[in-house]
Amino acid sequence: MSEKRRPRLADSLRGFLDHGLETAQTRLELLALEVQEEKLRLSGLLLNIVVSALLLAFGIVFLLVFLTVLFWEEHRLLALGIATAVCIGAALLTASNAAREIRRGSRLFASSLAELARDRAALRRDDE
Repeated sequence: MSEKRRPRLADSLRGFLDHGLETAQTRLELLALEVQEEKLRLSGLLLNIVVSALLLAFGIVFLLVFLTVLFWEEHRLLALGIATAVCIGAALLTASNAAREIRRGSRLFASSLAELARDRAALRRDDE
């Protein structure tokens, strides 16, 4: 009689292990997908930041040159002062936006953590 139980116990353990490994594989695949998504998001964000900063810099330089030439005879110091204030204001605004983005943080692994929490909750319900 004990010979019949051993194969059943081994099959049960093998099935339990298979299910555990399948769940772990699914979670790792989800984790890898989240890393890919975060990498794509960060590369897109970086590209947008670089292009935006470059175009903004060109625009500001051309505006400053235009205003300086426009007011060269009458108010050249005022034009240069306003240009300086605009540049400093833009720098403070972009620094504020960057600080807000850093404080907001990344959502990397949020889905994986939520799935693991659901798995743990399901295991707790099964134990009760």
